[in-house]
Amino acid sequence: MFINNPFAELSASLPPAVMQTYVVVMIILVAAGTLFDVVHKGSAKYFFANWRKSKTKGSKAIGGGELASIAIKTGLVDFLASGEFCNARRRVAHLLTMYGFLIHYITTAVMVFDASASAVWAQLWWIGGLMVCAGGYWFWFFIRVDVAAEGNSPFRVVRADLFILSLLASVTLGLLWAAAGGGAGVLFGLYLLATTVLFGSVPWSKFAHMFFKPAAAFEKRVSHAIGFRSNLPAPADKPEQFGSARQQPRHY
Repeated sequence: MFINNPFAELSASLPPAVMQTYVVVMIILVAAGTLFDVVHKGSAKYFFANWRKSKTKGSKAIGGGELASIAIKTGLVDFLASGEFCNARRRVAHLLTMYGFLIHYITTAVMVFDASASAVWAQLWWIGGLMVCAGGYWFWFFIRVDVAAEGNSPFRVVRADLFILSLLASVTLGLLWAAAGGGAGVLFGLYLLATTVLFGSVPWSKFAHMFFKPAAAFEKRVSHAIGFRSNLPAPADKPEQFGSARQQPRHY
């Protein structure tokens, strides 16, 4: 089970081109949804305006070498290590979910387009899916702030939960479908439905945040380096500056 390509089983009842087209459509939906989110919320306009403001009002200039160093640090600390999370449990849950997401869906695309892909891809597909489940369910039932702080039911759902719920539904149904032997059926239909909601709801979920966060982290590190007092939180490794989210909240 863990070494077989579950999508290869579909060829008996579904032409490979159908799933390949579906994957391409999902990629297009993510790209279009992200662009729509950027335009609708004005995210790009805001960050470019803040960037220009920091360059004109900063107290010092930085060279290309330092800019490259900041970019590397942003990638290593803020993106790869999720340095913005000061809570260890939340960071671990986020990293499990993020890396599981990347592994699971990259291997999905590989196995859909190459039915003869080696068993390693199938094993990585399972590992990625289980990582998503571990991090996602841990976050949903034990870490969410509103449940612990406000006494809300763990089953309370708001629009901000759309991404994590559709992701968990997609991955969980995908793993159950594969464990049942693959092939077209009810589980496969539900799996496709949940996956379509995940990738088709980008403008209304937090999906696009994964593209915005590295840009925001880079901008605030540059602002800090040139001495501009940005209205963004301080870099993850500078908690003492600019009222970082790592400090206790202050109420006025």
